[in-house]
Amino acid sequence: MTENEIGYKVRGACFNVYNVLGPGLLESAYERALLVEMQEAGLQVKAQVPVTMSYKGHDLGDVYRIDILVENKVIVEIKSVEKLENVHYKQLHTYLSLTGLKLGYLVNFNTDDMKNSIVRYANKL
Repeated sequence: MTENEIGYKVRGACFNVYNVLGPGLLESAYERALLVEMQEAGLQVKAQVPVTMSYKGHDLGDVYRIDILVENKVIVEIKSVEKLENVHYKQLHTYLSLTGLKLGYLVNFNTDDMKNSIVRYANKL
């Protein structure tokens, strides 16, 4: 599957989870529900994937964790906040840069408008 085909399924899974659970829960609840939804959609998913980093030639080890990695190609970063802030977008951009992946989704479940709360971010796609 291409990144865009995976992204289509990711968006569908997000809508399904939101329609069942609604807003206001912790990020961890949405993460676990998304894992179930994506697995049922036939996607290979991993949760809390470690991201390693180096600094001036020194290995810093696993310094970040990706919420969900789909098909080893697409990052899904989950939030349950009043409003997405610039730092949330920067976080996803950093994850894409560190991993070399090309597509990520920033999803805020604490919303009344899910359609506008799934942000697609492409990195050289």
